[in-house]
Amino acid sequence: MAVSISHLGYTKLSQAIFEWQAADKTSLLALFMVMEVSLHWLWCLFVWWRRDVYDTYVDIALLYPLWFGVTLVALFLLWMTSRFSPVKKANSNLYKWQGILITVYSAYIAMVILVLGHSSLVAGVSLVGGAILGMMLIRRRYVWRAFLGHAAVILAVTFIPYLGVTLPNLRQMTLTVIPLDTYYSYINYSEITTIENAISASIFQNGTLNWDSVDQLRRSSAFFWRSTHIYMALPKAIFIIYMFRTLLLILDDSKKEILQHANQDELTQLKSRRYGMMQMKQVLKSVEDHQDISVILLDLDWFKEVNDSYGHEIGDRVLVEVAQTLLQSLTDETIVSRYGGEEFLIVLPDTKHDTAMIIAEQLRRVIAKHVIILDDDTAFSVTASLGLYTLTHGERNCIKQACETLNKRDVSQSLAKPQRIPSYSSKRVNRKIPTVQLPHDICQRLICMADKALYEAKGRGRDQVVSANEMLAAKIIILRRSMAHS
Repeated sequence: MAVSISHLGYTKLSQAIFEWQAADKTSLLALFMVMEVSLHWLWCLFVWWRRDVYDTYVDIALLYPLWFGVTLVALFLLWMTSRFSPVKKANSNLYKWQGILITVYSAYIAMVILVLGHSSLVAGVSLVGGAILGMMLIRRRYVWRAFLGHAAVILAVTFIPYLGVTLPNLRQMTLTVIPLDTYYSYINYSEITTIENAISASIFQNGTLNWDSVDQLRRSSAFFWRSTHIYMALPKAIFIIYMFRTLLLILDDSKKEILQHANQDELTQLKSRRYGMMQMKQVLKSVEDHQDISVILLDLDWFKEVNDSYGHEIGDRVLVEVAQTLLQSLTDETIVSRYGGEEFLIVLPDTKHDTAMIIAEQLRRVIAKHVIILDDDTAFSVTASLGLYTLTHGERNCIKQACETLNKRDVSQSLAKPQRIPSYSSKRVNRKIPTVQLPHDICQRLICMADKALYEAKGRGRDQVVSANEMLAAKIIILRRSMAHS
């Protein structure tokens, strides 16, 4: 795969991060390094071209070996991005070449920080920004080690000069405004910055700015080195922030896609079983005391024969059309999910039993009347069996009271037990009082009762609606009669 910086937008970057092979990601990182090193090479060219102006505060003799080193690193990185790159040829040695790449680049950045003089802007962008970019594309272990190495180099460059060790530095300045004509080296970097600020401030007369003072400021050492540090750090910082922003957008989209797959059935586009159950629990938590909740389990009759006779593709089409029929026949407040296979779960918030029976019967008739027409003009229809259960507000309040009583009893028993005094040598253990998950328990009760009614509907010949509430009422009547006779 050819690595190119052109049109590296949102889509391309997303593919690079999640779809490209490790070798292509390594070449892409090398290409980003080429861009940065190219900026440094152009800076060396500019200083050499204007050496008659900047030789006062740039060590030209040190510029030439620096320029040569920048050129060598640029050639190495270009080789790593080309089609002759070793990462393309030997996949078994990919991690070795990643380590070489990050080592060369780390040493190069350390050299740049050293010879340009300590700058929090350049060092900070290289330390944090480079690590973020590298971890997106290559083995994170190597980037982490390079990060620690950069931190050590920055500390060394900062404190070693104060131990009397002179480090090579491009920055030089001869100050004639001080009584003694003294040459200040990198050991006095902070002091030089303070002096340069004072000199720059003295350019302005009476606090005003004119063209002559602007020209003097432009030619001052402070302005040159500040511009250099901005030139070295700002483009890289902008690019890394753009990359990181794009990465966050990619992660947001990935999160939405993951949630969509988790919450939505891929075939029918209904809510998934997990998401339907979660919304059912939310309804149970938010329902008011006087409201009833009804649940319907709908199962297509003889669906296996549809798959055997027409094929699974037609079976999937039947599921899709039935799902669309349900969505069109029910309100937006109704929770419709694919419970599994050819079974659908329908939750009707704030719906009494009689109303739920009417809705269930309407769904049964609509599905039975729906005709599936195949490409060869073959037509057939399917039927559905429905099991319904309504949890009345009275029953729900009784369950809540029972759960509250159980919780209070557990708390009392826990407090009544003698507590051991923990020793200082023992670990502290947090005693958790057991609680009853009321919404989950009620969900299981609702579905279990509706499933029993659905099983009864199948046993009665299918294509009908059976109420679990009516089944319970009939059992109670039978039980009372048997008790009365006995």
